[in-house]
Amino acid sequence: MRVDAHQHFWDPARYSYPWMDGAAMDPVRRAFAPDDLRDVLVAAGIDRTVLVQTLPDLDETREFLALEADFIAGVVGWVDLTSLKVDDELSELLDGPGRLIGIRHQVHDEPDPDWLLRDDVRRGLAAVQRHGLVYDLLVRARDLPAAIATARAFPDLQFVLDHIAKPRIADGSDPAWSELMPGLAASPNVAVKLSGMVTEADWNRWTADDLRPFVERVVEWFGTDRILFGSDWPVCLLAGSYDEVRTGLNAALPTLTTTERDLLYGGNAERVYSLAAVR
Repeated sequence: MRVDAHQHFWDPARYSYPWMDGAAMDPVRRAFAPDDLRDVLVAAGIDRTVLVQTLPDLDETREFLALEADFIAGVVGWVDLTSLKVDDELSELLDGPGRLIGIRHQVHDEPDPDWLLRDDVRRGLAAVQRHGLVYDLLVRARDLPAAIATARAFPDLQFVLDHIAKPRIADGSDPAWSELMPGLAASPNVAVKLSGMVTEADWNRWTADDLRPFVERVVEWFGTDRILFGSDWPVCLLAGSYDEVRTGLNAALPTLTTTERDLLYGGNAERVYSLAAVR
């Protein structure tokens, strides 16, 4: 099973997306739904996807879980981790339609870089673990110290780092990211998505050479059994097509065996998100 472990849907006519503010986002300021992606996946040879939340909104997660698209292997949704009702909300989502496989929160948008260390957040993460779900980390370099401490505090909870923690690829280097990422990779319960990189590069002029120093280090730090391919479609369309994202990643990767590429493009996602049951 070839898996795209990170894609989105949205509809600006129905929801407000704060991260979509500004004229630069105009190219993707329209509705994106399963029918927009299906033929793209067929052309790319992708069998299944992981659909990821875009808003801190329980209704969006419910709607994602109710979608009838045969290529969606599971949903990484949202619940309020700080709520005293988090256990009940997780139970409701798991008992409903679709397949909830993980939870995510836009941590990098929180004013407090130590948000993950809060007692109420830790209580919510404990609930995610009890329900057998994965937690997707959406962080930047400033949040990595808290992410490292959290991964160590929950050794039995599977974490997946989204977008390799959004380093400053357009600048050519990110010293804080380079210093801190090995500490997160040292926790064996953390995997990482090679996703969201083209939009951290120069949207108009990026090449695989811009991605390569970051991709090579991530593969070195995490190893080939903890890396997952994610397109970040349709966000990626700001900087390149689905095919350009895959081609750019392939060119930026170090030399991998066929088995290692199979892990990147499906095997690791199957294991980390327990997707084998939905074949």
